[in-house]
Amino acid sequence: MAGQALVVIDMQYDFCPGGALAVAGGDVIVPAVNRLISTHEHVVLTQDWHPEGHSSFASSHQGKSPFETIDMPYGPQTLWPDHCIQGTRGAAFHDGLNWTRAELVIRKGFRRDIDSYSAFFENDHTTPTGLGGYLRERGITEVTLCGLATDFCVAFSAIDAVRHGLSTTVVLEACRGIDLGGSMAAMTEKMKAAGVTLV
Repeated sequence: MAGQALVVIDMQYDFCPGGALAVAGGDVIVPAVNRLISTHEHVVLTQDWHPEGHSSFASSHQGKSPFETIDMPYGPQTLWPDHCIQGTRGAAFHDGLNWTRAELVIRKGFRRDIDSYSAFFENDHTTPTGLGGYLRERGITEVTLCGLATDFCVAFSAIDAVRHGLSTTVVLEACRGIDLGGSMAAMTEKMKAAGVTLV
């Protein structure tokens, strides 16, 4: 339908098994994501796209390890292994993904000093990526989200989609999560509380 768009979050090699920040079963969902792509007229992809030495990498902070949390000027930040570095194989879309039908690719996390989980905002929750304006200008009022990882980039994107006034659905069979310290349960509840439909 004309007023609906599918937003596919970060289906990249570094988030799949064998990648630098692998999500268990991250590659298993590719067929389900492709089915969703085939049934949507409008498709948008997001692509994590970090410069080397990004501030969210544990390697950028002496004595810190991946998955520790530090305070950044914009709030708490989980530190990650180096991943999705611009131009590397790890940052590429999975070869099995039928991504050629996408009409827009939103790259996020390219600002060295701030991370970006959401497809709509950087992690300061105020700096826009431009996706909200694009969807508004295209007359999109409903979005369906899928991809990686459920409890981080998918969830933050879904909650921000609701903030933009979009009717928002997450298709859980076409997502996989990291579940860092109970983050799956916590973010599932946050999505529900924000008004996201989970199917």
